Amino acid sequence: MFHKKTLATITISAALAATSFSASAETEMVVVSWGGAYTNSQQKAYHEPYMAENSDIKIINDDSAAEAVAKLRAMNEAGNVTWSLVDAVASDAIRLCDEGLAEEIDFDTVLAAAPDGTPATEDFGELIVSDCFIPQIVYSTTFGYRTDLVGDNPPASIADVFDLEKIPGKRALEKRPIGNLEWALLADGVPVEEVYDTLETEEGLDRAFAKLDTIKDQVIWWEKGAQTPQLLADGEVVMGSTYNGRLFSVIEEEKQPIAMMWDWQVFDLDGWIVPKGAPHMEEVMKYLKFATDTQRLADQAKYISYGPARASSAPMVGQHADLGIDMAPHMPTNPENAKNTLLYNYEWWADNRDDLDERFQAWLAQ
Repeated sequence: MFHKKTLATITISAALAATSFSASAETEMVVVSWGGAYTNSQQKAYHEPYMAENSDIKIINDDSAAEAVAKLRAMNEAGNVTWSLVDAVASDAIRLCDEGLAEEIDFDTVLAAAPDGTPATEDFGELIVSDCFIPQIVYSTTFGYRTDLVGDNPPASIADVFDLEKIPGKRALEKRPIGNLEWALLADGVPVEEVYDTLETEEGLDRAFAKLDTIKDQVIWWEKGAQTPQLLADGEVVMGSTYNGRLFSVIEEEKQPIAMMWDWQVFDLDGWIVPKGAPHMEEVMKYLKFATDTQRLADQAKYISYGPARASSAPMVGQHADLGIDMAPHMPTNPENAKNTLLYNYEWWADNRDDLDERFQAWLAQ
């Protein structure tokens, strides 16, 4: 006959064994993203609701997205891919797809249709820029300006950025050619549909750099998204480019005397890629269908001012979860803000980036 103490020990051991079995049965998916407010928006809009519906799934956040290309290359070489899903900007997704490091997606099979039955490929439209890339959000690089420093004539067009007579004072621009060359040509009167054809020629490049020359001595060059909001808040620049989410924060959360100018904002995309050979592939695809549906992309906009990549999500964007303000007017994809927009030509930049980076740095040094 067992003593009570022995019986209790057996009972506890059995319970621990059951717990161990339960833990081992739980599927852990490592999802790589950017950290901070952005990962938080995914946690609230995607991860937590999915785990609530699927108790056998545990999503582990990894904030290594900035190093994703290099790390996936290394994992692939080692034959040990440990990431289930990776958040990537479109240009990195294209590189990973071209190198065979990301899975190609049958969009209309894997992803949910819109509520009215519109297939995913039509709902995402031109934002599907790679066979491996599932868009989540559209963010933009656009201009903020100090409302108290521009007088009664605030900037309304990209040409005003280059007009030192109309709006004197320092500007802030990103220290790279992407975006700046396109804006220079648009401000110089080149139609948007001709921008990349113009940049394809030596005369067109000369024209873009000549336009930048007109404001070069009034530019403070930035390398991190937080710099322009700080320069604006400190009054060191009268206007400057940065990511729209950064400007939303300084305007709505910090209540600085800053406004946004949306003319010729440059759209960029962020979304998912599935690493080639990712673990738990079946579960990853189920998660992707959930996390990229119309409702979930609209839900993310409650936490961050980036536009959902699905057309069907835009009408469902509601209020900020903490501020209680209507988020639709703050989205780069809002029709009022998106009258004049430019989407990067990713293939063109992939072909020309190295040469133009070199030319741009040489131009800065002149």
